[in-house]
Amino acid sequence: MQETPFCLRVGHLTPYFMSDYNTTDFANPSTFILLGIPGLEAAHVWISIPFCTMYAIAILGNFSILFIVKMEPSLHEPMYYFLCMLAVTDLVLSTSILPKTLSIFWFNSREINFSACLTQMYFLHCFLVMESGIFVAMAFDRYVAICDPLRHSIILTNPLVAKIGLAVALRGGMLVLPFILVARQWPYCRTNIIPHSYCEHMAVVKLACTEVRVSNYYSLCVLFCVMGLDLFFIAVSYTQILRAIFSLPTKDARLKTSGTCGSHLCAILAFYIPCLFSALTYRLGKNMALHFHVLIGSIYLLMPPMLNPIIYGVRTKQIRNRLLRLFTHKGT
Repeated sequence: MQETPFCLRVGHLTPYFMSDYNTTDFANPSTFILLGIPGLEAAHVWISIPFCTMYAIAILGNFSILFIVKMEPSLHEPMYYFLCMLAVTDLVLSTSILPKTLSIFWFNSREINFSACLTQMYFLHCFLVMESGIFVAMAFDRYVAICDPLRHSIILTNPLVAKIGLAVALRGGMLVLPFILVARQWPYCRTNIIPHSYCEHMAVVKLACTEVRVSNYYSLCVLFCVMGLDLFFIAVSYTQILRAIFSLPTKDARLKTSGTCGSHLCAILAFYIPCLFSALTYRLGKNMALHFHVLIGSIYLLMPPMLNPIIYGVRTKQIRNRLLRLFTHKGT
């Protein structure tokens, strides 16, 4: 049975675009049309409220982390340098999608330039890979700090931290760049309508009228190799950390040492669980409603940037105390 063209499957959502489809050559589109959340257009304004709230908390929280680490000399350590890298990544990640999403929800501004769409796609996936790499670096820092504390300052020097940060950034940029280079060469002869609130890679892939199997295989390879290897290294680090914790002589020592890893584990779960769930449902959940895919795809990009500063602010004593002193001094 011949597959129904993609443009016809989404056409009923935006009938006023169908005349453009009939008359426009999409082989080299100048713009794409983002639908927002297909099927929930009437609720866009209401959906924007929690989205905007999460974004505001993410902006305030991550800038607070950066400010506190900068102003507090006692926090100028590898753990907090990695935390600053995480904060910057979260700021770029959430900012790369939400302003355009809110413009769709509030002003019905659905058009996005072709180059701007590919740029958004690049920043989105590049910083997702970078964030995963930062979690690996933070796990390594906790491993050295707990399993070999006397050599922590010798092993994790400032130059090494800078090299790790550069390696994480280069890995993200180089792995994601082929997505953009290939997508720029594809012909888009079906439609220029993207049934999403931002330029997600798989949503753009479905618009191409050429063989995209290689791109699909590459994206799965990046997903499982990057996320899989990163999770493996994190698991190995925390296996060694747990062995070291349980070998401590007293209960108080075990609780104190495990408390330093609690915030990191919470942040890891807040990032990887929604990310893997979204990626797998997008590829395997063929019978799920389209608006469910789009909602999950948006929430998993906003939730970690919102939760990370809360997790580290609440569970990290040094940041919590510095934040309390900051507000106490302002109040007096």
